[in-house]
Amino acid sequence: MKGGWVFILANRKHGALYTGVTLDIAARMVQHREGTGSQFCAKYGISRLAHVEWHDSIEDAIAREKAVKKWRRAWKIELIEAANPDWRDRWFDILK
Repeated sequence: MKGGWVFILANRKHGALYTGVTLDIAARMVQHREGTGSQFCAKYGISRLAHVEWHDSIEDAIAREKAVKKWRRAWKIELIEAANPDWRDRWFDILK
């Protein structure tokens, strides 16, 4: 079984948020940065990778994504700020 990534994108600190799941974070981020990842992200200019987490199975990643999507906005912000208080674009960490 392949693992998967759960991610939260933002357009700026405390801005619009988008939660997603993918098998290939690099390819998915390229889509979002080019404006083809989702209509919602393209509409609001959401392309900053604010939070990313790896799960050993795609089923676990999907379950986590569904749970996070149901969270209150404040909880998502707490999750982001726990590991990324400056809201840096984590995409550059992945590129290394």
